[in-house]
Order: sequence, then C-alpha cells, then structure tokens
Amino acid sequence: MNSFFDIAHVVLFLAVAFVTVPFVSKWLSWTFRPEPMRIDSFANVIIGSRGGQDWKAYAGALMAFNCLGIVVLLAILMLQSHLPFNPQGLPGLPFDLALNTAISFVTNTNWQAYSGESTLSFFSQMFGLGTQNFVSAAVGFGVMCALARGIRSRQSSDLGNFWVDLTRGTCLILLPLAALWTLILVSQGVIQNFSAYVDVNTLEGAKQTLPMGPAASQIAIKQLGTNGGGFFGLNSAHPFENPTFFSNFVQVLGIVLLPLAAPLAFGELAGNRRHGRTLFTVMGVLLLGALGFSLWSELQGNPIFGGAPFLEGKELRFGIGHSVLWGTVTTATSNGSVNAMMSSLSPLAGGIAMFQMMLGEIIYGGVGSGVYGLFLYAILTVFIAGLMVGRSPEFLGKKIEAPEIKLAVIGVLLPSVLILGSSAIAVMSEAGLKSLAHQGPHGLSEVLYAFSSAAGNNGSSFGGLTSNTPFYNNMLSCALFFGRFGVILPVLGLAGLLARKKALPESAGTFPAHGPLFGTLLLSVALIVGALTFLPALVLGPIVEHLMLFK
Repeated sequence: MNSFFDIAHVVLFLAVAFVTVPFVSKWLSWTFRPEPMRIDSFANVIIGSRGGQDWKAYAGALMAFNCLGIVVLLAILMLQSHLPFNPQGLPGLPFDLALNTAISFVTNTNWQAYSGESTLSFFSQMFGLGTQNFVSAAVGFGVMCALARGIRSRQSSDLGNFWVDLTRGTCLILLPLAALWTLILVSQGVIQNFSAYVDVNTLEGAKQTLPMGPAASQIAIKQLGTNGGGFFGLNSAHPFENPTFFSNFVQVLGIVLLPLAAPLAFGELAGNRRHGRTLFTVMGVLLLGALGFSLWSELQGNPIFGGAPFLEGKELRFGIGHSVLWGTVTTATSNGSVNAMMSSLSPLAGGIAMFQMMLGEIIYGGVGSGVYGLFLYAILTVFIAGLMVGRSPEFLGKKIEAPEIKLAVIGVLLPSVLILGSSAIAVMSEAGLKSLAHQGPHGLSEVLYAFSSAAGNNGSSFGGLTSNTPFYNNMLSCALFFGRFGVILPVLGLAGLLARKKALPESAGTFPAHGPLFGTLLLSVALIVGALTFLPALVLGPIVEHLMLFK
C-alpha cells in the first residue's frame, strides 16, 4: 500500500470539504433566518401551529413528534409482511428488534442489529426508515436554531416554532441535497429500483442471490443527515451501495457537508460570528488531530507481521487512507456508516474512533447536534474561567448562574453514565458476555464501542458483537433514547433560561467567548473531562490491546 497516495487522497478530500463550508453555512443561516417564509404556511396548515414557542412548548412539540415517530415506525416494522413493496415476502420484526430499530432511526442514530437486505422490505426502508432519516436530522437543526435564538433574545421566552424549523430543515435543505446526491450516486452505478432479488450463477457454478431495491435515495439521505446505517448489511463496503472511488468520495463529502457548516451558521444566527468561527476551529483541531493520529497508527503496520499493513477488514478498492478517513469522519460527525470494518482498525485507531463518540457529539457531530453538544462544554468553560479570575461568568452577554451550570453538567455527564454504566452491566451479566466474539481487551472494546455508539447517537459498531439479542436490543434502546433526548432537553432548558436574561454590556473584565484563549480553554475542558471520565476504560480496552502487539 502506498502511504503517499493515501495521505494525498485525504488532503484532497479535506481541501474540497473545507472549501464548501462558507457557501453551505450561508445557506443554513438564510434558511433559518427569523423573517417569515412562504413555506412556513405549510407547517401552519398541516399542524395548525402559529407563532413562537417558549422552551417548554418547543420541547413538548419535539418530544410528541419523536415519540409518535417511534410508535409509527415500530408498527411498520412489525407489520411489514402485510404492507406493500415486499417482493421477497419478508416477515415482520420481533418486538425487541423492531423497538431498537425504531428508536435508533428516530434518534438519528441508525444503529443496525440486522442486515437490511435480509430483514426489511422496500416499504420499511423507504417509508419507515427513510422518513426518519429526513426528520431526525431536521430535529437536530431545530434544536441548534432554538439555542441560537435563546442566546440572541433579549428578555423574551420565544425560541421560534418547532414545526416551522422542522419544515424548513426538511424541505429547504435536506430534500434538495438528497435529490442531487441520489442522481450523482445513480450515475456511479448505485442501484435504485423496485425489482425482486435476482438469482445468478457464479463462475464456480454456485447460485447467488443479488439483492435489489431503492438504495441510492436512502444512501444519499443517510449520509447528508448524518444518519448512518445502510441499505445493505455490509453498508458502504457493499458494491451496490458504493461501487466506485468517486461514489466513495461523494459519500464521505456528504457526511461532512452540513456538520462542517453548522457552527458558522450558528454563530450567524446567534449574532456572534466570531463565536461560531471559534467553535468551528476547535472542532477542526479535534478532527484533524484524531485523523492524523489514526493514519499514523494504521500506516505504522502490524509488528506481529513484520510491519505489514493492517489490511484485514479494509476495503482494498479504496485503500487504507480512505478507510481510516471514513472511520474518523463517521465517528466525528455522528454518522455511523462505514466502508470498512471498524473492529479491524489498529487498536489505537479504533480507540480514537471510540473516544470521539465518548466525548459526545462535539467534533462537528450530527447536523445541529454537534453545535449544541459543544455549547454545553462552552458553558462549563466560561464557568471555570470565571472561577479562576474570581468573576461571575458571562457567555455572549448573558450571566451564567447555577441553573445553567446544572443543566450543562446533566447534558455532559448523562451520556457518560449511560456508556460506562451500561457497559459495566453488560460485562457482569451472562447475557452480555455471550454476544462477544473476542475475549480480553478486544471483547471489552466491543461492548464499550456499542454503548458509546448508542449513547452518542452514532450507529457504527465493532462488528464482532452479536447485538441482535433481547439483552442488547433493550439495553441499547435505553442508551439510544436517553443519549439523544437527555441532551436535547437540557439544551432547550438552557436556551429558555438564556432567552429571558438581560443582555449585559461588554466591559474590560468581560471574558470573550471567542478567540484563541477561549478556544484553547474550550478544547482543554473537553479533552480533560473526556480523559478523566473514560481513560480507565480505554486503558483496559484498546490501549492494552495495542501493547499486546509488542508482547
């Protein structure tokens, strides 16, 4: 494998991705501007909702919509044998798997304990999962915009309207982009049809069944909405999902397109562009650091085999560089799709992917969710800075007091509790240990990775873990649900508190929430909190596994 070309491809991708940022961020800030738009009437007519909402009304509408989505999707999955577009006559899913899948897609996670082509009908994929791929991403945008309005508001409880945000995000951003990406993917050979599966004879004379279906449209929105998952069980390593080098490049670009632009759009909507640029820079430093370290680890080779590359589980059509790039990007942006086996990464690269999810959705993260995830750390940063100088902390002209700190701590620590607590239960129970494909540190990594992925609403997995069991379906369902809404609700509560506060004029003693000093403090707080929380678990998993390579 040529490491020069691996690195060159990664550099080319990063250059293209970062060039798109200013244009997409302008599009986002225009879409969610406070002025009324014609499309808002659609939400008013369909939902009957008019005017702004305070944080409780906004949160209530959000939770009602998502809980209804879980119920509807659960019914579709369990009753798919009685629904149309099921040429293979696939049966309905058992309750525990259907519940896990429904919660997974509603929470923008797309954790898959099943293989798509052998489990789900076209109807379930299109109308069930496809719908949630759009609206779950739009919900993330809505929460980000509500937070920005809370920061910009001056003693008002108005955070906007959830239904309007949902409509704008879906119709003005996600649908147009998904249509464009679908056409590009179809041009590269990604299948898009409603045919029954095709039986063919291989060169060896054996019979093989080739799955068919409307894959391109689902792949487009799974990437653009940072949903992840896959139409086929092999995900984007399947040649029908990802047939060419260009389709691979376009799919990875789709993963980062909206998350990269979100922090800059957030700064524009919150009335402080410099703060948005600082968030963007902190996220960029974390992403580039993780990518560089992972590439270094992979390209060092495996000492057990004399430094030969870690090729097992990689997609050799694209090379190690693009496999590592995808693995880093998918765990940084809370996407979860893969084009290679995450379990086959070198121990340190796998550990970096896991740590990115453990930090929460803060390294660009899912659409919208990366911004409000890092915002929680920003609140902690200004609080710590205030303690160091003996001054009441302020954030973008709003005084930060005990209620704001409590909500920020809940949002930061709840996913950590879910990851470590659920992993502890799994490794102490017989039902949890039965699903492991490996013993020792890699087996622990399988469990840690699964719950990090669920609580961080990522969706990727270390493939050795057999997660389609009642134990893991139920445990992961809880982590999925509370990992999503246990962060969203504190963020909306914070937005409501900030919206009602009086804006304070800047003074010589104001600590600015932008610039190199604030960015360095924010980066340090995120890494220190993550290290103190997860380093012992990481030592027992990927770090010990790395040291065993040199035993």
